[in-house]
Amino acid sequence: MAIKILHIIKSLGRGGAETLLPESLKLHNQNKFEFHYVYFLPWKDQMVSSIEENGGKVTCMEANNNIAIMRKRNEVVDYCRNNNIQLIHCHLPWAGFLGRLVHRKTGIPMVYTEHNKQERYHRVTFNINRWTFNSQTAAIAVSEDVRDSIIKNINPSIPVRTILNGVNTVNFQRDRLSGISLRNELGYDEGTVVIGTIAVFRFQKRIVEWLQIFKAVHQRHPEVRGIIVGDGPLKEEILAERKRLELEEVVHMAGLQTEVRPYLSAMDIYLMSSSFEGLPIALLEALSMECAVVTTDAGGIGEIITHNQHGLMASVDQWKTLANYITDLIEDSDKRRIMGSAGRQRIVDAFSMEQMVRNLEGIYQEYASKA
Repeated sequence: MAIKILHIIKSLGRGGAETLLPESLKLHNQNKFEFHYVYFLPWKDQMVSSIEENGGKVTCMEANNNIAIMRKRNEVVDYCRNNNIQLIHCHLPWAGFLGRLVHRKTGIPMVYTEHNKQERYHRVTFNINRWTFNSQTAAIAVSEDVRDSIIKNINPSIPVRTILNGVNTVNFQRDRLSGISLRNELGYDEGTVVIGTIAVFRFQKRIVEWLQIFKAVHQRHPEVRGIIVGDGPLKEEILAERKRLELEEVVHMAGLQTEVRPYLSAMDIYLMSSSFEGLPIALLEALSMECAVVTTDAGGIGEIITHNQHGLMASVDQWKTLANYITDLIEDSDKRRIMGSAGRQRIVDAFSMEQMVRNLEGIYQEYASKA
């Protein structure tokens, strides 16, 4: 009989952790595992259809804020009992806090995936995470950088394992024709160098700085064009900066997109200017699709990229130098192509979704058997 796993996550919008759920479900052995998903923000549901199409059972327990999520404990407990859930897997802090309450009430083994460094959380989130962290069965860190942060700040008594985020390298392959089609829609010539990114518009993504980097490049190469895929709380600030820099005609704001592969296929250079990260899924997807990557070394990015081999990288506080790296790639198409190929090979070798799924299934079998 299949082991029943319940994923708990705050939302199923287009974020990195959220995107992993349908992508990993496509590769899971559904003869051995049955997957259930509970989320709370009904307006963030972009991943729901993909999960359901691939055999997942999705339930929204509507809650409009973090306190309301905590009040869903009894509802989640009932769900677990009614569906004979054998292991709970939580993602991101507030889902984790709720999962720990459910674990304490039911005794069902609970695993928590930490997607970020502890130092980057709000003080309240940081403290609750520290106080409750050992009230679960085990934890997973998405990078060694994230694991080191857990050890340093929490000193946990439970097992903490690193399972690197992965990307489905079969699905995320460059599609030249879809890239050309999107370029045609935007009025970009096939030979135009396109710089792009995919992000939730939060302060750590530094999209305002991204636009400033693009402006510096555009002053040297007025023919370049940009694409920003995403949405978020800082949208108005970002739109205002695009207007201030007079980039409205050359940087396309694509909004939130469930299907990002045509956009990545249209991009020559993938630019990230983040101040902090865990192990960013969008970056893994861009590398898998042979975009030449230019990025800061935030968080676990240095575990993915070797500078001048799989991409070009600067320290977080030296983000302005990224404009020089982009200029080099614009002026050297061979380097751009070679770096794109090397980036994809890096993902195939070390960050495949297949490896991530195998590691997760090992943990599921290990801890569900102790229920």
